[in-house]
Amino acid sequence: MPGREVLPSTLRRSPDKAQRTWEKTHDSAVETYGEGQRAHRTAFAALKHDFEKVGDHWEPKGRKGPSDRQAAGGGPERRAPTAGGVDANAPKEHLMEVAKKLDVPGRSRMTKPELVKAIQKANTRQTTQARENARSKGR
Repeated sequence: MPGREVLPSTLRRSPDKAQRTWEKTHDSAVETYGEGQRAHRTAFAALKHDFEKVGDHWEPKGRKGPSDRQAAGGGPERRAPTAGGVDANAPKEHLMEVAKKLDVPGRSRMTKPELVKAIQKANTRQTTQARENARSKGR
């Protein structure tokens, strides 16, 4: 199935370049691996090199490169937890800015790993709310 048809809702709310990156990688992965989870994981891994999840959408990162240990290692046999689109490799200062944008309470006292988890939680909350709003509007 073409990437455009299975584009995740978080990407539908994201810049065109993020959408194109995911779609192009997804479609190539489908040709290589077939439709399914592996194609989706491959597309998200490529996306995470240039974008990070902020709230209910993806935004360009200030730098290129893997966003977490899993994205850096890759491969289906090396299953490590992901940071859910949070750029866990970013400096703490950047994570503080993202946490501020998402209005994460207590962020000034958090360690870097705590910030990553708090941002993941805020992202999940905003994505869930955006999906519920879209459903209630009949989309």
